[in-house]
Amino acid sequence: MGIGGVSIWQLLIVLAIVFMLFGTKKLRNMGGDLGSAIKGFKGAIKDEPKLDGKSDDEDSTTIDGSVSQKTEHSEHKGS
Repeated sequence: MGIGGVSIWQLLIVLAIVFMLFGTKKLRNMGGDLGSAIKGFKGAIKDEPKLDGKSDDEDSTTIDGSVSQKTEHSEHKGS
């Protein structure tokens, strides 16, 4: 038996069917697209800002403000 109860022959048969359905050129394009997507994802993870409170940017700005909630009375004043 192979990986997870699947033999090597079963895997080869599935791969042969996939090659017949899609063709090698389309599979190569799909593989390239998948590789570039993974590469872009890894790059985005590396560019993610640190969450430990330390900033790499020296010119960072903090904005302080407050949030207020509208009541039914304040919504109907204009009508």
